[in-house]
Amino acid sequence: MLNISLADYRVGNLHSLKKSLENCGAKVTVVTDMKDLLDAECLAFPGVGAFDKTMEALLPYKEEICKKLESGVPGIGICIGTQILTGGSEEGTSPGLGFIDGNTVRLKAKQVPHMGWNMVDTDDALMDGIENRHFYFAHSYYCEPNDASMIRGTTEYEGIRIPTMFRKKNFVGTQFHPEKSSTSGLRFISNFVRFAEECL
Repeated sequence: MLNISLADYRVGNLHSLKKSLENCGAKVTVVTDMKDLLDAECLAFPGVGAFDKTMEALLPYKEEICKKLESGVPGIGICIGTQILTGGSEEGTSPGLGFIDGNTVRLKAKQVPHMGWNMVDTDDALMDGIENRHFYFAHSYYCEPNDASMIRGTTEYEGIRIPTMFRKKNFVGTQFHPEKSSTSGLRFISNFVRFAEECL
């Protein structure tokens, strides 16, 4: 059984992600001391929260977390949980973890935040078996990596096409919330759990 360490940085949406991962066959340990992430078999960074506040607990372990992900340890980041892996954000002043070369930028749209269901255009393998690729969004910022090959999915909002799914090494990042996206989201999480197991 896959053991996932779920980072509790005091701002994330833990409950629904924990339940979804467990429903898909993973064992989930909620980690409150970020130092414990360094021993994780698989990492999970939940969504919801402000950039600087989220980074407070993680910043002391920035280099170690990046080394772990660079080594191929699987991980998933959702919304702010992906944004914190960039170099920084227009939302705050704290540096990010820097695993993703690039920055988090504010959505340039009339209606912000982008909330509700929207289509993710992707042919990524983690979408296998998912016919309805509408997922739930709730964000005002998004990741803009310098390496376009990291972008594995995009979404159109108010005529703007933004990157909404990312891959680097064995890390998967989403701007959408699969844990809040009904049947399609649960299948996505199930596909991730299977992918992570194959990485070990």
